[in-house]
Amino acid sequence: MESRLDYYSASPKAIKAMITLEAMTNDLSIEQQLLHLIKIRTSQLNGCAFCTDMYSIDSRRLGETDRRLYSVAVWRSSDFFSAREKAALAWTEALASLTQGDVSDELYRQVKAQFSDAEIVDLTMVINAIGSWNRLAVSFRQKPSI
Repeated sequence: MESRLDYYSASPKAIKAMITLEAMTNDLSIEQQLLHLIKIRTSQLNGCAFCTDMYSIDSRRLGETDRRLYSVAVWRSSDFFSAREKAALAWTEALASLTQGDVSDELYRQVKAQFSDAEIVDLTMVINAIGSWNRLAVSFRQKPSI
């Protein structure tokens, strides 16, 4: 499949706003490796090969191990992730696609036990931001370079 259009040049003002949001998500108190796991999992759920590839490469640069990266999709049954990371990944799955309806109180309690109020908002913003990038990349068929 060929790319449909270059959204950076087609609407620079819109992309500038996205870049500003992305910059904010890279300047949070939450550890960068966890933010990248969230970005990878959101991208997997949204079927975005471009973003999954990009954030996997970035994660390796931050010192993430291949074994953990290979296990992101099956994090629930993996011992590679901490309780904090698992809470963030569960939150990610609940918010990446809202077709399931409301986020359960049980999940909220799990997240609240691991993160401050500000961190929960920050996690939510990261999921929102990468989901928006996923939608751009998927809609216009942006592919990872081979």
